[in-house]
Amino acid sequence: MPRVSITAVHRLTGVACVAVLALTGCASKQTETAPAPLGPASAAVAPAPNAPPAGEVRKLDGQPVAAVADPGPGGLAVLAGSGPAAGAVVTVLGRDRAAARTIALPAPAATLVADGTGRALAPTRGGYITVDLVAGTAQRVDVEGAGQTEFTAIGRFPDGHLVLGSADGSVYILSSPTAVAHRDKKFTRVDSIVVQGDTAVVLDRGQTSVTAIGTDGQLQQALRAGEGATTMAADDAGRVLVADTRGEELLVFGTDPLMLRQRYPVRGAPFGVSGSPRLAWVSQTASNAVIGYDLSTGIPVEKVRYPTVQQPNILAYDDTSGALYVVSGSGAGVQIIQKAGGPG
Repeated sequence: MPRVSITAVHRLTGVACVAVLALTGCASKQTETAPAPLGPASAAVAPAPNAPPAGEVRKLDGQPVAAVADPGPGGLAVLAGSGPAAGAVVTVLGRDRAAARTIALPAPAATLVADGTGRALAPTRGGYITVDLVAGTAQRVDVEGAGQTEFTAIGRFPDGHLVLGSADGSVYILSSPTAVAHRDKKFTRVDSIVVQGDTAVVLDRGQTSVTAIGTDGQLQQALRAGEGATTMAADDAGRVLVADTRGEELLVFGTDPLMLRQRYPVRGAPFGVSGSPRLAWVSQTASNAVIGYDLSTGIPVEKVRYPTVQQPNILAYDDTSGALYVVSGSGAGVQIIQKAGGPG
């Protein structure tokens, strides 16, 4: 067989490329039109409900941003009105069915988490707000050297020290209510923080990732979280639950070390997520439903499903009463499903 020299091959390749260029404009044109990034995922725009919501529905004023069930006497606390014009308030719905109470906040806030002592914490520009859910008071706390920082997420370690995340992708570990012990910028944005033991887990929607951080602020592990993770919650079994809205899955992570333990398809644009002692709860925003999954067998098993209020964006579970709260993102109020997981 006659040999073909490398030089000859190069010449032939060059001729072929010229021919292709003449016909198609060649591959250089293809690199100029790369697909635009998808951006962070979001909840689906829910249709009108086709079934009455389960349980009881209570009216709620304002635009809900976050909700948390207080393990003490507080009941459900809902943060609404995050814009400067609207004025941020926390609405407290007690378990005794008394009229809802509102607590005005001194500044707009990004989210709301319970600290386990009858208070809630809300990150804001320059620091955070402590909300006493029983006394009905709110107090701003400024973080040293962070006056212009837009804090977007907050968590509390068992020793009481706080971890905050910001819109510019930084994580702050506090050594006191106001002093910063460690600061590191590792993310595009810190959208959510949950704490399991001495590990804080950060959700970055832009990178659709979860990252474990120790009490010293050092990064431990970082993992991809599906195709478009949006919300995250911790449960009593030490797991971290993540709704992959774009990929339509429930992701279940362990934290020692951070590892994906389970993944399960959840259709209908899953968005709201909450843990409980028996079940993991996920809302389907495209179909106005909430599902309770048993995770104990190694693969999520659907146990209950309820029709919800329109746009079920926010979930919270009350371990004390066994009530599941579903907060509408379209103004349809707060749905309360008592004994949602069945007999205890």
